[in-house]
Formats: sequence, structure tokens, C-alpha cells
Amino acid sequence: MTLVAAVMAISMNAQVYVGGGVGVASESGDGIEDVTTYKFVPEVGYVFNQDWAAGVAFGWEGSNEGGAKTFSVAPYVRYTIFTGKVVDAFLDGSVGYAHKYNAGFDDDLLSIGLKPGIAVKLSNKLSFVSHIGFIGYQQVKNNKSKNKVNSWGIDVDGNNIVLGLYYNI
Repeated sequence: MTLVAAVMAISMNAQVYVGGGVGVASESGDGIEDVTTYKFVPEVGYVFNQDWAAGVAFGWEGSNEGGAKTFSVAPYVRYTIFTGKVVDAFLDGSVGYAHKYNAGFDDDLLSIGLKPGIAVKLSNKLSFVSHIGFIGYQQVKNNKSKNKVNSWGIDVDGNNIVLGLYYNI
């Protein structure tokens, strides 16, 4: 009976959110082939309380250059560091896996680390969310050659900013 009451209390205070991001980029120049890349990253999560949430992002990336494709999945736990009227600052602890294939690629990518971010509340139901960088460990393993590249560090630059929208259900 106590367990049922606890689950009901958590459910009444919790919210589900859906969202994610999309991206398209084009690269061209003298002496290089025009390259178009695209990305679709849907996300779903569950807010437990004002401080804690958990979710998972799924990704699909592609390119017209050689037909390379990438599928990824990244579950995370989110801790909200600061809650304001309009802006929240958070830190996602994430474990990510991606598989890149075709065009001579057969790579597995593993990442474990932290992704800082902010959420701008546009309304009660809609938020603009931005992740800014990555702090942690990454490994890329080529499945054909069995070569591995391990890296630790901080990656905060203009190429590692992710923008998206979340809708609170």
C-alpha cells in the first residue's frame, strides 16, 4: 500500500517531455566535392522533481559523401544546478553509443561524460534547450582493423553546441 502511494505521489509531480533537434549542413569549395550532412535526434525524458530528470536521445546522421550513416543512443541523468523564472542550468551525465557504417566505415563510438546545458522556458509546455560541449571519455573503435582511439578531455567550442526544443506533456 505504501509503495502504491509513493508511486502515485511521484507520478503526480513528474512530467514527461519529448523533443530533440534536427540539423542540415552543406560544405563546398574549390577543389572539393559538395557535401551535405543531416541529423535527426529525437529525445524523450521524465522529470522526477525540480532537480532530477532522466531521458534518452536517439540519433540518426547521414551524408551524401559516400553514403556514411550513423545511429546513436545516449541515455542520461540530468541534474538541474540552477532554476530561474525563465532559464535553468543543468548538467547531463550521459553514456552514449554510436555506430557509423557504409562508405568504408564500420566504427563504434563510446562516450561517458558530462554535458552542461541551459533550458529557456518559452511557456509552461515549451522549452528551448542547448547543450554546450562535452567533458569526459570517448573511444572510437574500427571494427575492421580493430584499432582503438581513446581520448579524455573537454570539448567546448562552436562545433559542439546542440540546440533543440522540448515539449512537456
